[in-house]
Amino acid sequence: MTNRQIVVAELPKGALTPDHFTLSEIAMPEPAEGEVLLRTILMSIDAANRSWLQGATYRDAVHAGDPMPTYAICEVIDSRSPRLAKGDIVAAESSWSTYVTRPAHKCQKMPDVKPLQHLLSVYGIAGKTAFHGLITVGRPVTGETVLVSAAAGSVGSLVGQIAKALGCRVVGIAGGAEKCAWVTRELGFDACVDYREPGLGKALRAACPDGVDVYFDNVGGPVLEAALFAMNTRGRVVCCGAVSQYDSTAPSGPRNLPGLVVVKRLRMEGFIVMDFAQDDAKAVRALQTWVSNGQIKVFEDVVEGLENAPAALIGLLAGENRGKRMVRVGPDP
Repeated sequence: MTNRQIVVAELPKGALTPDHFTLSEIAMPEPAEGEVLLRTILMSIDAANRSWLQGATYRDAVHAGDPMPTYAICEVIDSRSPRLAKGDIVAAESSWSTYVTRPAHKCQKMPDVKPLQHLLSVYGIAGKTAFHGLITVGRPVTGETVLVSAAAGSVGSLVGQIAKALGCRVVGIAGGAEKCAWVTRELGFDACVDYREPGLGKALRAACPDGVDVYFDNVGGPVLEAALFAMNTRGRVVCCGAVSQYDSTAPSGPRNLPGLVVVKRLRMEGFIVMDFAQDDAKAVRALQTWVSNGQIKVFEDVVEGLENAPAALIGLLAGENRGKRMVRVGPDP
């Protein structure tokens, strides 16, 4: 029995392509004492994956020859630890592989949630990122205007729906008229602005006539620059990601820093979802309530097959996905 694995063949210096990855077959890993053998079921595909290829971030740098790291939902196939038993479903830092071994203490046993996809989307990294970033960092108040970039994406789509559930006016930013229409029609945003059209600043002023109180930024660059002009005094900017910069050879930041932050007394704060792990249970309870009463619709973009992981990541960076993108490597138990 062999194990399939995708490794980084070469670190990208510009746009990511399939040639930066290699699919190979290797020997099956065997768990050591205190470890478990995991069968990968679902792998999370996130814009942050691309940033890991640029050097050390909040995690170690990825090097050529390394298996591509990921966050995954897995089934325990063999256990050499009393912490976990064969058949347990866990979440773990993993790699683009069919099978991996991990220390049992670094795996999180998952509750009985069906479908398992929800453990990566609304009750997983995406949902927790949206909740903690908006609630704890953004601190929205009922009646305020919340602006969200990458509004059709895994995090942005949930941020907007949470803000609506809290009684805010919600405006999205997305790419293309059709996607903007989907954001308002399916996600219930009050408006959505197409960043690909000229005159983004003017469009934001029209969509946010009372200004923006909370801006949840997933893209950075020129979109962040335009959003800062739309902010109200003492507004909050939640810095979650910068997807517009990850795949570029000439990244550009907003040119109106720190000027507008000072003049408008803005609070601009970045975060990583793991910062708030102690409040994950609270986040999941709230998300379950909003899902059950219909205030959050769950959209999942599932790509089939380990071999399609590179294309899934490249497509995500190009804005193909709606909702949480993931790769299914194997069937649910």
